[in-house]
Amino acid sequence: MNTPLKRLTALATELGRHRHVIRACGWVRAWIDELIDLLPVSMRRRMVARASLRRILWPLPSQVACASATLVLPYSEVMAQTINLPVAAAADLMRVMSFEIDRYTPFSADQVHFATRVTQRTADRVSVRLVVVDRERLMQIIEDCREAGLTLQAIDALDAHDDAMGVDLLPSSLRPAPSRTAHTRRVLLLTCAVLTVALMLSLLDRRQTQVERMSQAVAQQRQQMTGLEASRRELTDTQGASGYLARLKTSRPTLTVLLTELSHCLGDDTWLEQLEVRESGDVSMSGQSPQASALINRVRDCHSLQNARFQGVIQPDPQSGKDRFSLAAQLRQEASDAPSR
Repeated sequence: MNTPLKRLTALATELGRHRHVIRACGWVRAWIDELIDLLPVSMRRRMVARASLRRILWPLPSQVACASATLVLPYSEVMAQTINLPVAAAADLMRVMSFEIDRYTPFSADQVHFATRVTQRTADRVSVRLVVVDRERLMQIIEDCREAGLTLQAIDALDAHDDAMGVDLLPSSLRPAPSRTAHTRRVLLLTCAVLTVALMLSLLDRRQTQVERMSQAVAQQRQQMTGLEASRRELTDTQGASGYLARLKTSRPTLTVLLTELSHCLGDDTWLEQLEVRESGDVSMSGQSPQASALINRVRDCHSLQNARFQGVIQPDPQSGKDRFSLAAQLRQEASDAPSR
């Protein structure tokens, strides 16, 4: 909120330089004053304090118009040089320079006060601007500022080209405590960082949950596909077996046809006591006939049977006076109807 108000104040000042916009400038200033009056008292005080904070060159003017400022020392009051150090030294420059200050200046660490600023950095080296001021002289300057009623926020210095070096020579023990606003800002930044990390972790956990859910769905689909594949194979095998049985039934003569052919081939003087047809196509029969030895030729005339042969020895039956026989044969199967392997 302070930045927009500062910009509006600067705009009003710039407009005030032109006579043809004097009226507009006055209106803008009045509007800014109205906005400032709407703010809480504590915020208005901080804004006034910040507005009064400015940069003052040393030596101090006869009258100091502000209560708080950054003091800027001339180049003649300091000693400045640029040094190259290993990149590891940048982690703790102040401690490193405390031990090495006598190598770069004719003074020891207890005689001067110094400040550093990294101006350039490479992969293995850093360029550091070292600014040194006599400790007693610095304390005298600070005391003079205090007597003049000036509260120092920082102490900077000018280089040989009258440009600010961007360092702070004010001892850390004399630096003002961080404002409540700065502390609040740091807390807000830390809170935002924590919330951002929590949001990222929440999104990551949600994504991980979705991935696990999708993995479970894929596993279930794979299991279903495995079951479907097994059912398909079982159905294929069942259809193949059914087709085989159907072809087998079609290729083999029915029992009615077999009995009809046997009745015709064996004749009326031969009768059967037992007839068995197995699934393998083997046929066995036993009975009595007056001319059992001629049955082989008769069975060969049956179209449904092949490979006819006697089983055992022909024996006469004393009760009937006929020969008792036992025959074995094979059902004939058409080659065109044979099951494919």
